[in-house]
Amino acid sequence: MSSDSSTYGQVRHDWTRQQVLDLFALPFNDLLFTAQMVHRQHFDANRVQVSTLCSIKTGACPEDCSYCPQSARYDTGLEREKLMKVEAVVEEARAAKASGATRFCMGAAWRSPKKKDMPYVTKMVKEVKSLGLETCMTLGMLSDDQAKDLAAAGLDYYNHNLDTSPEYYGDIITTRTYEDRLNTLSNVRAAGMKVCAGGIIGLGEEEKDRAGLLMQLANLPEQPESVPINMLVKVAGTPLENNDDLDPFEFIRCIAVARIMMPKSHVRLSAGRESMNDEMQSLAFLAGANSIFYGEKLLTTGNPEANKDMQLFNRLGIKPEEYHQHEDEAAVEAELQSQIADQQNDPFFYDAAKA
Repeated sequence: MSSDSSTYGQVRHDWTRQQVLDLFALPFNDLLFTAQMVHRQHFDANRVQVSTLCSIKTGACPEDCSYCPQSARYDTGLEREKLMKVEAVVEEARAAKASGATRFCMGAAWRSPKKKDMPYVTKMVKEVKSLGLETCMTLGMLSDDQAKDLAAAGLDYYNHNLDTSPEYYGDIITTRTYEDRLNTLSNVRAAGMKVCAGGIIGLGEEEKDRAGLLMQLANLPEQPESVPINMLVKVAGTPLENNDDLDPFEFIRCIAVARIMMPKSHVRLSAGRESMNDEMQSLAFLAGANSIFYGEKLLTTGNPEANKDMQLFNRLGIKPEEYHQHEDEAAVEAELQSQIADQQNDPFFYDAAKA
């Protein structure tokens, strides 16, 4: 174990590159054991948060993200679609809730929303939230005013991934800067929304870049509440279509290191799940992943069918995490303390802080 192992389970914002690389270098069993101990300090290890993602506007994005089939710069055979009508989005949200999702995420292939789009997306937020679902959106870059408008509509989460390390970023995207992405996250935080931010593994990056990505996320002034770890989905027509396959164990290592570095965040097993067998997904849950996208599509790429997810949950004894709406912060705090007390009475609970 590295010399700073006594801090595992605590939220830190001072990670160094070497400390992160030391985590990646741990023997696989030690890494997973450590991640599982940290996970149990803050979460029920047998609960997974379930989200559904809906593409509310597909294709024709002006950005040049090398992995993305929605870029207008690549011929991937994807049909362009206009912004969905509010009523159609609400119907999708109703179906998602009926299938067991507690959070409904809406994604639009934009560089950033235009002024004319904002009344529609804020209406979507209000309508979906009225169904009793948590709401999340990913619409590209946000100005300060746009973030405030979404927050005023009641948006719970905003997703904006950093994708990779600052050093490798220019090899993947040239149409927006790393600083642009950080500025959007700052605007989201300032508006009072929760942050969903992660990255993609398998872009051709090195381990030092995975460490750099997680270091950027963990050292933000406030760590993201949700951290999606995506495995590259290679799409014909994109510049990365012929990338080498990622070693599954390297992906699991990234999940485990993310869990240790961001102990109170939900770590989401995101894009790429369609190519993962049940055993790989199970290892990801053991490594600390506790959120998934549920349903047949993840924006424009495949995702395991919902019933298959539930079959795996049943085999593993995992249940979907419940979403409770509270009237005030005191109720939130009371429930959190109750959950912590329940965890400490769990015979498998391990308090690493006292180790």
